[in-house]
Amino acid sequence: MNTKNLIFDLDGTLWDSRATIIKIWNEVLGRHQLIQRELKPEDMNQYMGLLAHDIIKDIIPGISDLQAQELLSEIVAEENKILHIQGGILYEGVEETLKNLANTHSLFIVSNCQDGYIESFLDYYQFNDLFVDFESHGRTQKPKSENIQLLMERNQLSIEDSVYIGDTQTDYNSAGSTGLPFIFCKYGFGKLNNAEHKPSVSKFHELKKFI
Repeated sequence: MNTKNLIFDLDGTLWDSRATIIKIWNEVLGRHQLIQRELKPEDMNQYMGLLAHDIIKDIIPGISDLQAQELLSEIVAEENKILHIQGGILYEGVEETLKNLANTHSLFIVSNCQDGYIESFLDYYQFNDLFVDFESHGRTQKPKSENIQLLMERNQLSIEDSVYIGDTQTDYNSAGSTGLPFIFCKYGFGKLNNAEHKPSVSKFHELKKFI
Protein backbone atom coordinates (compact mmCIF):
# COMPACT_ATOMS: atom_id res chain seq x y z
CA MET A 1 0.00 0.00 0.00
CA ASN A 2 1.59 3.24 -1.18
CA THR A 3 -0.05 6.05 0.78
CA LYS A 4 0.78 9.63 1.64
CA ASN A 5 -2.39 10.63 3.50
CA LEU A 6 -3.55 8.86 6.65
CA ILE A 7 -7.09 9.62 7.85
CA PHE A 8 -7.77 8.34 11.36
CA ASP A 9 -10.85 7.64 13.41
CA LEU A 10 -10.39 8.78 17.03
CA ASP A 11 -12.18 6.68 19.68
CA GLY A 12 -10.97 3.10 19.66
CA THR A 13 -8.22 3.98 17.18
CA LEU A 14 -6.04 6.64 18.79
CA TRP A 15 -7.36 6.82 22.35
CA ASP A 16 -9.85 5.47 24.91
CA SER A 17 -11.75 8.25 26.68
CA ARG A 18 -14.41 6.09 28.35
CA ALA A 19 -13.14 6.44 31.92
CA THR A 20 -13.31 10.22 31.66
CA ILE A 21 -16.59 10.66 29.82
CA ILE A 22 -18.55 8.01 31.74
CA LYS A 23 -18.30 10.12 34.88
CA ILE A 24 -19.86 13.03 33.02
CA TRP A 25 -22.71 10.94 31.61
CA ASN A 26 -23.47 9.55 35.08
CA GLU A 27 -23.41 13.00 36.63
CA VAL A 28 -25.71 14.61 34.06
CA LEU A 29 -28.16 11.71 33.75
CA GLY A 30 -28.17 11.21 37.52
CA ARG A 31 -28.90 14.88 38.09
CA HIS A 32 -32.00 14.49 35.94
CA GLN A 33 -32.87 11.15 37.62
CA LEU A 34 -32.82 9.31 34.30
CA ILE A 35 -30.74 6.26 35.22
CA GLN A 36 -31.30 3.65 37.91
CA ARG A 37 -27.67 2.53 38.07
CA GLU A 38 -24.44 4.20 37.17
CA LEU A 39 -22.99 3.40 33.78
CA LYS A 40 -19.62 1.66 33.69
CA PRO A 41 -16.89 2.30 31.10
CA GLU A 42 -17.55 -1.07 29.44
CA ASP A 43 -21.22 -0.10 28.98
CA MET A 44 -20.04 2.41 26.39
CA ASN A 45 -18.18 -0.13 24.25
CA GLN A 46 -21.18 -0.81 22.03
CA TYR A 47 -21.70 2.90 21.45
CA MET A 48 -18.20 4.14 20.66
CA GLY A 49 -18.12 5.67 17.22
CA LEU A 50 -21.89 6.18 17.07
CA LEU A 51 -23.64 9.55 17.12
CA ALA A 52 -24.29 10.88 20.64
CA HIS A 53 -27.98 11.46 19.88
CA ASP A 54 -28.42 7.79 18.98
CA ILE A 55 -26.52 6.71 22.10
CA ILE A 56 -28.66 8.66 24.53
CA LYS A 57 -31.88 7.51 22.84
CA ASP A 58 -30.77 3.91 23.33
CA ILE A 59 -29.68 4.37 26.95
CA ILE A 60 -32.95 6.12 27.83
CA PRO A 61 -35.72 4.54 25.72
CA GLY A 62 -38.69 6.79 25.06
CA ILE A 63 -36.88 10.05 25.66
CA SER A 64 -38.06 12.85 23.38
CA ASP A 65 -35.79 14.37 20.76
CA LEU A 66 -35.98 17.71 22.55
CA GLN A 67 -34.98 16.27 25.92
CA ALA A 68 -32.20 14.25 24.28
CA GLN A 69 -30.83 17.41 22.69
CA GLU A 70 -30.99 19.34 25.97
CA LEU A 71 -29.14 16.57 27.82
CA LEU A 72 -26.53 16.31 25.09
CA SER A 73 -25.87 20.03 25.29
CA GLU A 74 -25.01 19.59 28.98
CA ILE A 75 -22.93 16.47 28.37
CA VAL A 76 -20.99 17.93 25.45
CA ALA A 77 -20.14 21.12 27.32
CA GLU A 78 -18.82 19.12 30.26
CA GLU A 79 -16.93 16.64 28.08
CA ASN A 80 -15.09 19.30 26.14
CA LYS A 81 -14.13 21.09 29.35
CA ILE A 82 -13.03 18.00 31.30
CA LEU A 83 -11.22 16.28 28.41
CA HIS A 84 -8.98 19.33 28.07
CA ILE A 85 -7.94 18.74 31.69
CA GLN A 86 -8.02 14.96 32.15
CA GLY A 87 -7.77 13.65 28.59
CA GLY A 88 -8.14 9.99 27.69
CA ILE A 89 -5.75 7.07 27.43
CA LEU A 90 -3.61 6.77 24.32
CA TYR A 91 -3.27 3.28 22.94
CA GLU A 92 0.16 1.71 23.14
CA GLY A 93 2.59 3.16 20.63
CA VAL A 94 0.30 5.95 19.40
CA GLU A 95 2.42 8.95 20.39
CA GLU A 96 5.73 7.62 19.07
CA THR A 97 4.18 6.22 15.89
CA LEU A 98 2.23 9.40 15.07
CA LYS A 99 5.32 11.55 15.52
CA ASN A 100 7.30 9.27 13.21
CA LEU A 101 4.53 9.11 10.60
CA ALA A 102 4.11 12.89 10.59
CA ASN A 103 7.63 13.17 9.18
CA THR A 104 6.71 11.24 6.05
CA HIS A 105 2.89 11.39 5.77
CA SER A 106 0.05 13.89 6.12
CA LEU A 107 -2.19 13.02 9.07
CA PHE A 108 -5.93 13.74 9.41
CA ILE A 109 -8.84 12.83 11.73
CA VAL A 110 -12.51 12.27 10.85
CA SER A 111 -14.76 11.27 13.75
CA ASN A 112 -18.47 11.04 14.57
CA CYS A 113 -17.84 13.03 17.76
CA GLN A 114 -19.18 16.43 18.81
CA ASP A 115 -17.59 19.72 17.87
CA GLY A 116 -14.70 20.41 20.25
CA TYR A 117 -13.91 16.76 21.01
CA ILE A 118 -11.07 16.35 18.50
CA GLU A 119 -9.74 19.72 19.63
CA SER A 120 -9.64 18.43 23.22
CA PHE A 121 -7.64 15.40 22.10
CA LEU A 122 -5.16 17.50 20.13
CA ASP A 123 -4.75 20.09 22.88
CA TYR A 124 -4.38 17.63 25.76
CA TYR A 125 -1.60 15.67 24.05
CA GLN A 126 -0.16 18.68 22.22
CA PHE A 127 -0.66 16.95 18.86
CA ASN A 128 -1.88 20.00 16.94
CA ASP A 129 1.32 20.21 14.89
CA LEU A 130 1.07 16.55 13.85
CA PHE A 131 -2.28 16.81 12.06
CA VAL A 132 -3.03 18.79 8.92
CA ASP A 133 -6.83 18.91 9.28
CA PHE A 134 -9.82 17.21 10.92
CA GLU A 135 -13.59 17.01 10.65
CA SER A 136 -16.41 15.90 12.95
CA HIS A 137 -20.14 15.21 12.82
CA GLY A 138 -20.66 17.86 15.49
CA ARG A 139 -19.26 20.55 13.24
CA THR A 140 -20.99 19.57 9.97
CA GLN A 141 -23.97 17.42 11.07
CA LYS A 142 -23.02 15.12 8.20
CA PRO A 143 -22.40 11.33 8.31
CA LYS A 144 -18.81 10.11 8.49
CA SER A 145 -18.65 9.15 4.82
CA GLU A 146 -19.55 12.69 3.77
CA ASN A 147 -17.10 14.19 6.26
CA ILE A 148 -14.32 12.03 4.84
CA GLN A 149 -15.21 13.27 1.36
CA LEU A 150 -15.39 16.86 2.60
CA LEU A 151 -11.96 16.65 4.21
CA MET A 152 -10.46 15.05 1.12
CA GLU A 153 -11.87 17.73 -1.17
CA ARG A 154 -10.75 20.52 1.15
CA ASN A 155 -7.20 19.19 1.21
CA GLN A 156 -7.14 17.97 -2.40
CA LEU A 157 -6.44 14.37 -1.41
CA SER A 158 -6.73 11.55 -3.92
CA ILE A 159 -8.11 8.09 -3.25
CA GLU A 160 -5.01 6.51 -4.78
CA ASP A 161 -2.64 7.75 -2.06
CA SER A 162 -4.97 7.94 0.98
CA VAL A 163 -6.28 5.44 3.52
CA TYR A 164 -8.82 5.46 6.36
CA ILE A 165 -7.83 3.80 9.66
CA GLY A 166 -10.51 2.82 12.18
CA ASP A 167 -11.96 0.19 14.48
CA THR A 168 -15.67 -0.27 13.65
CA GLN A 169 -17.99 -1.47 10.92
CA THR A 170 -19.16 2.13 10.51
CA ASP A 171 -15.57 3.15 9.79
CA TYR A 172 -15.23 0.35 7.25
CA ASN A 173 -18.51 1.23 5.53
CA SER A 174 -17.70 4.96 5.48
CA ALA A 175 -14.31 4.38 3.92
CA GLY A 176 -15.77 1.98 1.39
CA SER A 177 -18.47 4.40 0.28
CA THR A 178 -15.80 6.95 -0.62
CA GLY A 179 -13.61 4.35 -2.33
CA LEU A 180 -10.85 4.53 0.26
CA PRO A 181 -8.84 1.50 1.35
CA PHE A 182 -9.30 0.66 5.02
CA ILE A 183 -6.97 -0.55 7.78
CA PHE A 184 -8.78 -2.21 10.70
CA CYS A 185 -7.57 -1.67 14.27
CA LYS A 186 -8.46 -4.95 16.00
CA TYR A 187 -7.64 -3.61 19.47
CA GLY A 188 -10.51 -1.07 19.36
CA PHE A 189 -14.20 -1.23 20.23
CA GLY A 190 -15.71 -2.76 17.12
CA LYS A 191 -15.84 -5.92 15.06
CA LEU A 192 -16.16 -6.26 11.31
CA ASN A 193 -18.72 -8.40 9.54
CA ASN A 194 -15.78 -9.49 7.43
CA ALA A 195 -13.71 -10.92 10.27
CA GLU A 196 -10.85 -11.78 7.91
CA HIS A 197 -10.40 -8.24 6.58
CA LYS A 198 -6.86 -7.35 5.66
CA PRO A 199 -4.92 -5.26 6.34
CA SER A 200 -5.54 -5.18 10.08
CA VAL A 201 -3.36 -4.40 13.08
CA SER A 202 -3.33 -5.64 16.67
CA LYS A 203 -1.01 -2.86 17.84
CA PHE A 204 -0.92 0.71 16.57
CA HIS A 205 2.76 0.63 15.64
CA GLU A 206 2.03 -2.18 13.15
CA LEU A 207 0.54 0.43 10.81
CA LYS A 208 4.05 1.14 9.54
CA LYS A 209 4.06 -2.25 7.81
CA PHE A 210 1.17 -1.30 5.57
CA ILE A 211 1.77 2.33 4.64
